[in-house]
Amino acid sequence: MINTIDARGLLEAFLSGANRLCNHKNILNDLNVFPVPDGDTGSNMSMTVSAASRELLSREYLTAGEVMSAVASASLRGARGNSGVILSQFFRGMAKRMKECTILDAKDIAESFSEGVASAYRAVMKPVEGTILSVARDGAAAGREALSNSDDIIEIMQVVVNTAQQSLDLTPEILPQLKQAGVVDSGAQGVLYLLEGALSYLKTGEITELLDQQSLGLSMPAIRKETDADIKFSYCTEFIINKNNPAASSSLFSKNIEKKGDSMVVIDDGEIIKVHIHTNNPGYVIEQAIKLGALTDIKIDNMKYQHDSKVITEQTKPAEPEKEYGFAAVAAGEGLAQLFRDMGCDVVIEGGQTMNPSTDDILSAIEKISAKNIFVFPNNKNIIMAAEQVKGLTDKNVIVIPTRSVPQGMSAKLAFVPTKTPEENEKAMTNAIAGIKTGTVTYAVREFPFEDKTMPEGTIIGLIDGKITHTGDNPEEVLKNLFEAMTDDDSEILSVFYGSDVSSDTAEDLCEELEEAYSDCDIVMHSGGQPLYYYIISVE
Repeated sequence: MINTIDARGLLEAFLSGANRLCNHKNILNDLNVFPVPDGDTGSNMSMTVSAASRELLSREYLTAGEVMSAVASASLRGARGNSGVILSQFFRGMAKRMKECTILDAKDIAESFSEGVASAYRAVMKPVEGTILSVARDGAAAGREALSNSDDIIEIMQVVVNTAQQSLDLTPEILPQLKQAGVVDSGAQGVLYLLEGALSYLKTGEITELLDQQSLGLSMPAIRKETDADIKFSYCTEFIINKNNPAASSSLFSKNIEKKGDSMVVIDDGEIIKVHIHTNNPGYVIEQAIKLGALTDIKIDNMKYQHDSKVITEQTKPAEPEKEYGFAAVAAGEGLAQLFRDMGCDVVIEGGQTMNPSTDDILSAIEKISAKNIFVFPNNKNIIMAAEQVKGLTDKNVIVIPTRSVPQGMSAKLAFVPTKTPEENEKAMTNAIAGIKTGTVTYAVREFPFEDKTMPEGTIIGLIDGKITHTGDNPEEVLKNLFEAMTDDDSEILSVFYGSDVSSDTAEDLCEELEEAYSDCDIVMHSGGQPLYYYIISVE
């Protein structure tokens, strides 16, 4: 029975939940309701919570409110995709309720869940039932009801988890796409993993082990921000111990060094131990480590020296004059990136389907642009929400044009007129993307139903504005079918961006065929170099 939880307990409960979610990211990625390569919900959610975990491991916290505030801030900056943004808003609502709390009781936790759900719902323009939102809502509501019978935090959390599981099981009955594909909602399953991991910690006092630390960046916790010159421990010390005895425990080693620094992470992975610590005595830490085995990948950095050098460099670097307008676009593939740069975009952020940039990635790109007004082209429906979150994190006037594809992003940029106001340009750009038909040719990542048939994994598929309309065995034939469906007598320009899996010879032959078939239209062919998609096309 647990009646209260302090800052350390909340921190470790979150880490346990985050680790459980991260351990199941591939399962979440596989829970796709559409057979297109956007199986990235698990990756997006895991990277979002990992950003929060890195922040929690970077310093000490005195109150539960401080812990949750750190989670909310870091997860917002690290948010990727719609699922990551929604999750960050859930944490934001919880942080608001816990702000003044030093320790938490059952009521604090249950009410913070409800506030988190309300915050997440507010972040979504058109909430959909049978998703992460409704499952979190049902769990939170059950938790508040349970307060009338118990003040035991474990009992309350068990009710939340049980109800969330029941709600998750019902998601296929609410969303026909889920039922047709035979899956539950991926984002909702991710939330359940998070809750289950936290509950496991409360029951056992043990943090769920993270199985793949390096891929999530948790082996090197974030250093304090460069603006913090009060560096207590100067040397960032990292290395790997190749254990003499794989069965040897790292607990005594951890105990011996923990008082010699902070930001300590010791990850025992059987034959090796990954060590990270900020310390003033790297020699002592290494002496203790050698007792367990040979050391490799040793890295010792003087953080105070790095900080001072960075400050001097930034202070002496001449500032660029601020211009009126700046532009940032998201694109995957060097060809597409170069096209956006040629069109006048100041920064191109690498990303797209399955590789959504985080809110912090977009913010970092925007901060590099010396301009009063900055237009952002997400060029993917799953990146729009992350881009929108940047507005509250910078003093610059950020205007997100809700482009869902590369062709829309390019059309929006072409609609820009430097003599017009930001509001006039926003309206013109938004109007410009409304008339762009976008098609894509890719492959199915799993079998899927189409026109009363079950199509196998690997089938070539054609989509018009995100909806599967054609299938086939050959990317070029599917592309021709897409153009036939997308064009009419008013069509004037047909654009094709071919991907990294298409040769230039194939593209040239295709261009000749299209010029012959659509002699009244201008055919524009570019090497986009994008992954996953054989072709991205547009009709204007």
